[in-house]
Amino acid sequence: MPHRHLPRRTRSVGAAVAATAALLVAGLSGSASAGPTASAAQALRTDAAPPALLEAMERDLGLDRQQAERRLANEADAGTTAGRLRAALGSDFAGAWVSGAESGTLTVATTDADDVPAIEAQGAKATVVRHSLTALDAAKSRLDRAAQRNDTTDAPVWYVDVRTNTVVVQAVRPSAARALLSAAGIDRSLTRIEKSADRPRALYDLRGGEAYYINNSGRCSIGFPVTKGTQQGYATAGHCGRTGDSTSGHNRVAQGTFQGSVFPGRDMAWVATNSQWTATPHVKGQGGQNVQVTGSTQAPVGASVCRSGSTTGWHCGTIQVLNTSVTYPEGTISGVTQTTVCAEPGDSGGSYISGSQAQGVTSGGSGNCSSGGTTFFQPINPLLQNYGLTLKTTGGGEEPPEEEPGGTWSAGTVYQPGDTVTYGGATYRCLQGHQAQTGWEPSNVPALWQRV
Repeated sequence: MPHRHLPRRTRSVGAAVAATAALLVAGLSGSASAGPTASAAQALRTDAAPPALLEAMERDLGLDRQQAERRLANEADAGTTAGRLRAALGSDFAGAWVSGAESGTLTVATTDADDVPAIEAQGAKATVVRHSLTALDAAKSRLDRAAQRNDTTDAPVWYVDVRTNTVVVQAVRPSAARALLSAAGIDRSLTRIEKSADRPRALYDLRGGEAYYINNSGRCSIGFPVTKGTQQGYATAGHCGRTGDSTSGHNRVAQGTFQGSVFPGRDMAWVATNSQWTATPHVKGQGGQNVQVTGSTQAPVGASVCRSGSTTGWHCGTIQVLNTSVTYPEGTISGVTQTTVCAEPGDSGGSYISGSQAQGVTSGGSGNCSSGGTTFFQPINPLLQNYGLTLKTTGGGEEPPEEEPGGTWSAGTVYQPGDTVTYGGATYRCLQGHQAQTGWEPSNVPALWQRV
């Protein structure tokens, strides 16, 4: 099987700091009557990371156990801080990323130097850049549209790189990248071309990471167990099978049927299983140990991430860029996340997880687990949203009731940064993308929600 891997603000520095700080403090403290709240690391259960995941992080990221644990906690806290600053900076925001062996440094980019004191007041490093994230995302969207009309096999990957404040096009032939940029009509000051020999391809050939077989032939890996009402099943990659294809499990016992599949364009699918199979809130870890899944909060650029697949098992690396587009022989895939984690054929569809937070399912990449490589995963939250699925988690993961009390917030809904809801008579803004679940009500989880 193939291997696929707002208007400009005019205000003084003092006014900027005061306005931003006021907004941030409101989000941190909640209502005046609120009691102590959990830290981001506590809310996202970084302490739930099992020994197998920590061991893989130690091996692949060159860490010791304490460093791995601190890294997960720092990444959880950084995600919340970045979410609050994104809301506060508005159209000036130009991205955020973590760095350092323990992800101890959070850098937040802005197009306005007046924002620097407010960023630093939150313990983050500030950098002033030319282009906002909104402008970069808009340029990438133009590339996505141009790719529908042009051959991109020799310029197969493009993405927004917040660390260099550019839209990067990776190409086997730089002339192919220039042609794509010309077709998209993008200002070249926004872009950077990287020459690369990689030609990503899909990683063909009910715990996350376990093998399953399609029509008694090709092999892929389970991403994450899910439910839809009373129906159980799992999320996986779209290129693994088409709607109606049958599956059997790692033990070759009849298992289920693909209920939906998108590929190319995106790389998402889900399989409904028969009564012999039960969805569990686990991913298969090193030595077959269970790695628990407690939610689906999106990790930031630079964060550690580990993958489970039926060919190569557990491997870890870091998240390089979000919202990447990549061209495989079958067509272009958009909205995937690029990582340094290796993978090989048969790992397709398998689980990517940061700490105990589900991140996505393996799409494709290049290289292998002997020499190293680059991989892409389909983020889990858009997949859940597209098919109306509920991630199976140790925190419950049950299908939400028809009506949730307390306002417009609803368990089972996938929320993106900037979304607003009402709950308990107050309004909240989402800080980090996630699927809501019971226990993660806005008033309870300031790591995910900011009161406005």
